[in-house]
Amino acid sequence: MSVDLATQLFPPSALAADRLRVATLPRPQPRARRTVLDVCEFFGETSGGVRTYLTEKARFVERSPDVRQALVVPGPWSCVTESERVRCYRLRSLPVPGHAPYRFLLDMAATRRIMASERPDIIEVGSPGFAPWHVLAESRRRGIPVVGFFHSNVARLVTGHAEHPGLARRAGASLAWKYLRRLDRDYACTMVASRYAAAELARGGIENTAHVSLGVDLRRFHPDHRLANHRVHEQLGAQSRPLVVFLGRIAAEKRVDVLLRAWARVARRTGAVLAIIGDGPMRRALQSRHPHRDVHWLGFLHHRGELASLLASADLLVSPGDSETFGLAALEALASGTPVLSADHGGGAELVRESRAGLVYESGSPESLAWQLETLLAQDRSQFGARGRTYAEQHHGWDQVFGSVFELYERVIGAT
Repeated sequence: MSVDLATQLFPPSALAADRLRVATLPRPQPRARRTVLDVCEFFGETSGGVRTYLTEKARFVERSPDVRQALVVPGPWSCVTESERVRCYRLRSLPVPGHAPYRFLLDMAATRRIMASERPDIIEVGSPGFAPWHVLAESRRRGIPVVGFFHSNVARLVTGHAEHPGLARRAGASLAWKYLRRLDRDYACTMVASRYAAAELARGGIENTAHVSLGVDLRRFHPDHRLANHRVHEQLGAQSRPLVVFLGRIAAEKRVDVLLRAWARVARRTGAVLAIIGDGPMRRALQSRHPHRDVHWLGFLHHRGELASLLASADLLVSPGDSETFGLAALEALASGTPVLSADHGGGAELVRESRAGLVYESGSPESLAWQLETLLAQDRSQFGARGRTYAEQHHGWDQVFGSVFELYERVIGAT
């Protein structure tokens, strides 16, 4: 295709899309053996892992002649965009206060009309807010099975990162788990991307889970992109200095504050330069609270090729989030041949331990992060990089991932 599929389905601005009234739906595309409907609120113009997952699923469907995909996601305007086998509905939605770029998915009537028009065989819900209630009543009426995907550890977000959260936070977490258990009763199963996520759900009383890992574009994220290493280092003022990268949403749960609190010591002892890639609600506060001449805030990189070059050129990636349900940024670094330093809790730690392509530090401790980062920079990192690339190739190609996803769909449909 002459236009990149992601750009075609998820245009960067309203002017790039045909504005259509969702009340007047297009006619269904030719019927395939299976049609999956994805409904998710964790989708924005500068969001990361979930957007990547849905985009890569669309690419997989485009290569698969017997399946179709329809997506319902929020946006600043309502429009319908489509490719040969994928149709995306953006529904005009209100922003979530303090959590840009996310939006509430509120137009339940439009979602019901979309379900009637698309006639899906199975529905995947990728967020626990309003999205499930858009589809559950209608899916029961139509006999369509629904699966959930545990993309975000909502209960951990409520309690924050204190070792002993206060009464209000504990009560909030208890309500969050009660809510998730209520949703679980209506799901055929809940998909999880890591054993850590499955264990978190089990502790909350949700055991009907299916482990389906996430993947990485093995051609785009490749060690060969390190050929641009000199240019990237020169642009960041790190010609003969180590380059450390953080990639992710700048939000409280990503624990960027722990990395920044450690950075003065790291820069003084190693001379390293830090590149922070991403955007989010905590960016301005963290920039003003932790100024440092060797920290470069690059914002969200829309061009995936530029991102791949940066990851391959880095000496290591730091993944400080300790409640990651998977850790897609860490996997993209491993595929690029770049070692990973991760907090010792969460999906990122699981990837590091399985691949043996990095180190972990004590979650929440700037001192431990600094010590392990210095240790990693002092080692020969070529073996770590080779292990990471091999691990990504063996376990995390997107075709392998979505083969497992659609096998799960078939089992659920058969059981229903």
